[in-house]
Amino acid sequence: MYAETGSERLHKGRPETGCRLLADVSLPAAVVHEAPLAHNLAWMQRFADAHGARLAPHGKTTMTPSLFRHQLEAGAWGITLATAPQCRAAFAHGVTRLLMANQLVGEANMMIIADLVEAGADLYCVVDSSENVRQLGRFFAVRGLRLKVLIELGVMGGRCGCRDQDEVLALGEQILETPALVLAGLEGYEGVIASDEPQQDVRAYAWHLVEAAQALDHDGLFEAREPILTASGSAWYDLIASVFHEARLGKHFVPVLRPGCYVVHDHGLYREAQRGVLQRRPEIEQGLLPALEVFAQVQSLPEPGLAIVAMGKRDIGGDRLPMAQRRYREGGCPGRDLGVAGWEVVRLMDQHAFVRLPTHPEEAFDMRVGDMRVGDVRVGDIVAFGASHPCLTFDKWRRVLRVDDRLSVCEVMATHF
Repeated sequence: MYAETGSERLHKGRPETGCRLLADVSLPAAVVHEAPLAHNLAWMQRFADAHGARLAPHGKTTMTPSLFRHQLEAGAWGITLATAPQCRAAFAHGVTRLLMANQLVGEANMMIIADLVEAGADLYCVVDSSENVRQLGRFFAVRGLRLKVLIELGVMGGRCGCRDQDEVLALGEQILETPALVLAGLEGYEGVIASDEPQQDVRAYAWHLVEAAQALDHDGLFEAREPILTASGSAWYDLIASVFHEARLGKHFVPVLRPGCYVVHDHGLYREAQRGVLQRRPEIEQGLLPALEVFAQVQSLPEPGLAIVAMGKRDIGGDRLPMAQRRYREGGCPGRDLGVAGWEVVRLMDQHAFVRLPTHPEEAFDMRVGDMRVGDVRVGDIVAFGASHPCLTFDKWRRVLRVDDRLSVCEVMATHF
């Protein structure tokens, strides 16, 4: 039997602006809260500005053009993407400066990027091998276009990227001799560093990036007048920003930070990472706030101490189990939280969450049909769940709801995965 995804159920409900989340929307639904969203947009832009850096948020987190627009309106320099189709989707929705933080391989993908450049996109991709440089040089020469590229500097045992400065310089010389390519900067990603001393090693890696960029500049290998130096994911952006600021890059380069998850933050992995940022930088004001939740309903109370909620792996990321945040009666008051103290999600299936409830001897387990409840928990109760790693929740949905503090729908935001 065909099982609907969460996004298909939301599509059938057709929520509109002004709908009440607790009464009018088919659940489960992915929800972005307006107030913390606005806070996060302003917070990260202020952080980048204070460090003399530009902000190019990683769009793969949400692939939601409405959120791209909010980020750009808040002051972002551009949007980072991971793939050629993602770049095409962002450009189709008005994003003109695109940083593809990935190697561009395969002629079908090159064709997508060439079409975007031809249409006026200010687009950058990364390279880390002679063969990729040769392939790109041939393809873009035939198209009569010039492609801006950034050399990627990686780490031993990591993901992509040249492994040392000598490789970077050799690749820079090859790009200089390839007419269809423009060496426009250096790129890195510290999130792949596996270390017992991550703070120390992330800072050391950031200095390696600075030194490699300065070496390229010294040898006259940058063709761009304002070469880019870019790194940073959503966990160590403060360390990257600090090193770039200490190096006074603004005099010779355009430093660009690329965190993506900050826009909605989370209740797990990145909330923990943010605590680390605030510990390292106690002078920074209040940090990021979780803005993304999935609202779902209690479906069954089959035995004492157990609630089954109609939400599963098709609806919310599962690299860490979701965390119950608040509970409401269906159709009830948004300001009345019935409480979820002691609730623990212990298992996720495709479309069901197993929630362990606190039990007390005095609670009666009422099995009467139509009045199944444990304590004050009822079938139909609506629960807001927090997620870890927002990328893995957004990609479950084709529409995400932006809501105000009254839980009224402000906007139905389409995703483009």
